[in-house]
Amino acid sequence: MDLTLVVLAAGMGSRYGGLKQLDPVGPAGEIILDYSVNDALKAGFNAVVFVIRREMLDRFRETVGYRYEERVQVRYAFQELEPLPEGRVAPVGRTKPWGTGHAVLAAAPLVRESFAVINADDYYGPSGFEKLASFLHQAKPGEFAMVGYRLENTLSEHGTVSRGICTTDEKGYLREITERPAIERTCEGIIAEGDSPVKLTGAEPTSMNFWGFTTDLFSELECHFAEFLEERGDDLKAEFYLPAAISSLIASGEATVRLLDSADPWFGLTYPEDRPMVVEALASLRS
Repeated sequence: MDLTLVVLAAGMGSRYGGLKQLDPVGPAGEIILDYSVNDALKAGFNAVVFVIRREMLDRFRETVGYRYEERVQVRYAFQELEPLPEGRVAPVGRTKPWGTGHAVLAAAPLVRESFAVINADDYYGPSGFEKLASFLHQAKPGEFAMVGYRLENTLSEHGTVSRGICTTDEKGYLREITERPAIERTCEGIIAEGDSPVKLTGAEPTSMNFWGFTTDLFSELECHFAEFLEERGDDLKAEFYLPAAISSLIASGEATVRLLDSADPWFGLTYPEDRPMVVEALASLRS
């Protein structure tokens, strides 16, 4: 059975200060994405779709894509403001695309088989890809999965992070994902900031945008994206988050999502100050 890896790489990394997806942080000049693609290929994935901005194509292909084109089928999808569902246009003043759910929709024309979704700038470790591949080989339409990590292992020491906090039922299926846009480790513990700050334990299963889907997800996402545009399409900063869309599918009974625990550490680049830790962690993988 063929499996595709969809890599979300369209973001500029505004807090990081540049194209963090292309920052060489490995001991031999590897970028974080190199580790993810290689782990996915070892787990049995045999095609990669990079979701990027159109103006990134030449640089991205020269820096990343060429490394894999002789080993696996490589395709490029472009996340742009338009086209949108019939009857909708982007509001005047909108410059950014519509978020992670929209990014996955951008890949839809290039994906014909069950697929995983990851961020380009996160290190996930090999075990998650192995578990996800095993799950997808047996998944039926509407049976999805997410690889989760402990919240305390996903924080930055250099500022707030946005995380999807998960709740599950007694059988290990997701009930919902709550987006917390500003989580920080403080002297009083881990706090999700906001109008009503929430104290967290750090043990909460957390979405790091590491998903496994069957292709029927695309038609469901299209419907939810159309509803999102109807309700919030005029908001210049509104984003169609993938976790929020999946939570809606769970609530309506249109999908189930199995939580798969990873045995590997997670780390990523959010702020420039995160870089030394990531360099050290990747170097330790070889020791």
